[in-house]
Amino acid sequence: MLVFILRRLAQAVFVMLTVAFIAFMLFQYVGDPVTNILGQDATPEERARMRSDLGLDQPFFVQFARFVGNAVQGEFGLSLRQGRKVSALIIERLPATLELSLVAAVLALVLGIPMGVYAALRRGSFFSHVLMTISLLGVSLPTFLIGILLILVFSVTLGWLPSFGRGETVALGPWTTGLLTLDGWKHLILPAVTLAIFQLTLIMRLVRAEMLEVLRTDYIKFARARGLTDRAVYFGHALKNTLVPVITITGLQLGSLIAFAIITETVFQWPGMGLLFIQAVTFADIPVMAAYLCLIALIFVLINLAVDLLYFAVDPRLRISGARGH
Repeated sequence: MLVFILRRLAQAVFVMLTVAFIAFMLFQYVGDPVTNILGQDATPEERARMRSDLGLDQPFFVQFARFVGNAVQGEFGLSLRQGRKVSALIIERLPATLELSLVAAVLALVLGIPMGVYAALRRGSFFSHVLMTISLLGVSLPTFLIGILLILVFSVTLGWLPSFGRGETVALGPWTTGLLTLDGWKHLILPAVTLAIFQLTLIMRLVRAEMLEVLRTDYIKFARARGLTDRAVYFGHALKNTLVPVITITGLQLGSLIAFAIITETVFQWPGMGLLFIQAVTFADIPVMAAYLCLIALIFVLINLAVDLLYFAVDPRLRISGARGH
């Protein structure tokens, strides 16, 4: 296990250095930070002084090493659009994105796994066909269209839920949350459902497909021959083995929820990192773009490591093969 963790950590460091290099290249080839800060009317002396202050007159590898060192400390400089520290902007917007993504992930798991199991065990029933039809629509429809339709129905037509913003929040130190207020929950429902629908249908279809595959295996037939009840066969044997690929997809999709909540946050004007990134792209705010890229890469790396470790808890065959390998 220790060797496995160390190997994964080495791979994670390599991935993060690669992403840091790509983010660093944004500073080199996307716009001129000196011009963005001083404007077009700056004198050559002012431009030279600013380049020296920013360290842009130093060799390439020296600049990259300084960039990596600052990134490890969470420092990416000042936002060119807002004039504030990028780290402060990220800390300010991160709670909203994590809150939205985690609620969407819980919805996708709590609803997707039981629906997938039902669709597999009752695959010939009418309700199972209804679920598969809904899942096909959920996979096919783009996220922004789902969000607009939900706003049209529940905000414009029925007037039940708000269509934008985060609502009332409560500050817990530097962290802010809307989960402790009724208004916060009202504002969270539509964007969370919008973000969860694609993941929910994906998990449901995956669980159904894996469950049907597992139910055809020999050890399930042997379990039935031993006289085990359907409940023991389905949930004690089949579902547990079905969860191995589901964990992989769920872990990766959690990272995707955080990384690609951009569309949902834009549709609902949710004040998270996705909306901040869209605004940064619009104004060519390179420090914010670089910080977002590195942070998302770090989230994916950590989730992948957690998923790999969960394999050992779910699938005992991996522990046995690992012990034999050693």
